[in-house]
Amino acid sequence: MKKHITSFDGTMSSRLVYGTMQFGGKADTIAATEMFEACIEAGITHFDTANVYNDGKSEEMLRKLASPIRDKLIIASKIGYTGGSGASNLKSQFADTRRRLGSDAVDILYLHRFDPNTRLEETFETLASFQNKGQIRYIGVSNFAAWQVMKAQYAAQSCGTQIDIVQPMYSLVKRQAEVELLPMCQDQGIKAATYSPLGSGLLTGKYNRASPSGRLATDDRYAARYAQAWMHETAKSLNSLAHDINVSPITLAVAWAMTHPSSPDPIISARDVQQLRPSLAALNYKMGSELRKRISDLSIAPPPATDRIEEA
Repeated sequence: MKKHITSFDGTMSSRLVYGTMQFGGKADTIAATEMFEACIEAGITHFDTANVYNDGKSEEMLRKLASPIRDKLIIASKIGYTGGSGASNLKSQFADTRRRLGSDAVDILYLHRFDPNTRLEETFETLASFQNKGQIRYIGVSNFAAWQVMKAQYAAQSCGTQIDIVQPMYSLVKRQAEVELLPMCQDQGIKAATYSPLGSGLLTGKYNRASPSGRLATDDRYAARYAQAWMHETAKSLNSLAHDINVSPITLAVAWAMTHPSSPDPIISARDVQQLRPSLAALNYKMGSELRKRISDLSIAPPPATDRIEEA
């Protein structure tokens, strides 16, 4: 059964999530306000942040923007990226998150990444205690492998709670989630909010130009993540296809991610409202199965989990 995520007043989660990683960083107050208002106008109800985004400034800025309509929105944050998933660290970071968000509760609280050095029972006893106090409504995990999710789900259920939502990377040039994570979500009724549908900007086509600016040009970690030649060829092919059918490659990339059979909710982001609009356009773009296959064929699909390619 497909998982439904709702706000405090029962508003359903939108098919796109807005990620506020840029708030308080590359997006100043004016840019953030314009993007937030454009999201609300487009029907976005789900906003994602984390305690480490711009040293907490993202959470603070989101609080100011969301407060007038707080109960109609789904606010998600993440903790545990630094310091591990032990009880003491999670309690301290979550207290800071609630203070910056100006609320006793958040809708979704994610573990930002898997911690191999802390017993899952300790982690989920802590999250269950937050939930029992009414401080969180849904529990999520980010950057977990499928086996880690299921192992964590067992621990969560032993603590009287459950994992409701996962946050993996997923784009036309990062398709590993198709192997086990997204099928797991379909099978287990876990929601997926997938991040980086534009491949950190690679699929926009801007890195085909001379002297590009952006993460892949300035951040060694992101450059390494998308260093394979076939990824850049896929980006060029997507942009060529987009030109032929007169649709933004950004819209195509986001719509492609949305239309996986597991119906993930891609997390979109931008530095300003002009950059954001083609992603928002994916909400109303009807991508048929033929076009999705045509786009899928531009990239390298990972082999099935059993690696029996002839049976795929």
